[in-house]
Amino acid sequence: MTTKITIIGAGFAALTAIKEIRKRDKHIGITLIAPKAEFIYLPSLIWIPSGQRSGDDLRIDLIAFFKKNNVTFHAGMVTGIKDEGRTVITDNGDIQNDALLIASGGRFIKKLPGIENAITICEGIEAAEKMRDKIKSMDGGTITLGFGGNPKEPSAMRGGPMFELLFGLDTQLRQEGRRDKFKIIFFSPAKKPGARLGEGAVKGILGQMDKRGIETHLGHKMKGFTANKVTTEGGEIDTDLIIFMPGMTGPSFALNTAMPLSPGGLIQSNMNCSVEGFEHVYVAGDAGSFPGPDWKPKQAHMADLQAVAAINNMLDGLEGNAATHTFKYELACIIDSNDKGTLAYRTEKRTLVLPPCRLLHHTKKLFEWWYLRGYKNP
Repeated sequence: MTTKITIIGAGFAALTAIKEIRKRDKHIGITLIAPKAEFIYLPSLIWIPSGQRSGDDLRIDLIAFFKKNNVTFHAGMVTGIKDEGRTVITDNGDIQNDALLIASGGRFIKKLPGIENAITICEGIEAAEKMRDKIKSMDGGTITLGFGGNPKEPSAMRGGPMFELLFGLDTQLRQEGRRDKFKIIFFSPAKKPGARLGEGAVKGILGQMDKRGIETHLGHKMKGFTANKVTTEGGEIDTDLIIFMPGMTGPSFALNTAMPLSPGGLIQSNMNCSVEGFEHVYVAGDAGSFPGPDWKPKQAHMADLQAVAAINNMLDGLEGNAATHTFKYELACIIDSNDKGTLAYRTEKRTLVLPPCRLLHHTKKLFEWWYLRGYKNP
């Protein structure tokens, strides 16, 4: 009987997992569960507001990729997991497996009062287009951008895209000859935003804000939003548009399982990417909570590294061997500003920050092309 592997999700970790499985086994059965057979290249959402990218540029149909790699696609939303991981429950029927990889991503915490008044661009193409259209319609005013966190899971946050949107918006408005008509304010409960990138990056980021005339409202706990106000414990900010990235927690279906969850609601894992107490169940990417340094990142690159470790341990385990594969923590980020990029790189041994330059902007776009070509033309 053919061994069956189920993958939940169609993001970076899921697609890397498929390729890793096929490196070792051309015939093992793979079923991927996701609402649609498509991949959204989230890192480039930052270019939609300025028109450097459209939604169609970043929306990749995966049917051909699935066919090439002999993957069965199951369209559905996961609602639960039972039988210690051997059954995945979806709104389109149950899926049985011999091994399971959870690569669904996390979800944003939407508990702040009035958060529906804010645009969260990493929710997808529609949100990025909403930001684009709103800015295009404005003759001037105040735009506030910021991010929050998960107080019970400090690593479950995504600040990098907000810095990119912040600096990219400033560049865009200058290129359009409209910057003098707008006030841009950055807010965060953190006193030193971007601390996970390293102390040098924090100084560089704050220096860029000052240089660009971007005001800051830092170190105050968030209280909520209205259509024209951001409210913190440090006061209110009048605004005409709010762009906000909330903290993250685990997938909602995890609440309907017996899997161990971290204090922040993510699926608890170890450095082998296995879910303890659940045989042949693994997690990679934003859905998981992993041990490691306090600066550990939530980004596509880490999801890929975790997926490689998870799949090799999964296949070894199915063959009766112990899990020996781990992953390294490596933060690699080009903070783009629509015309230049700043490199922030960090491992457990070193930290590197390179100042803004045009070459890094083009490098980020070149990487997008390189990454997507294999899915556009499998």
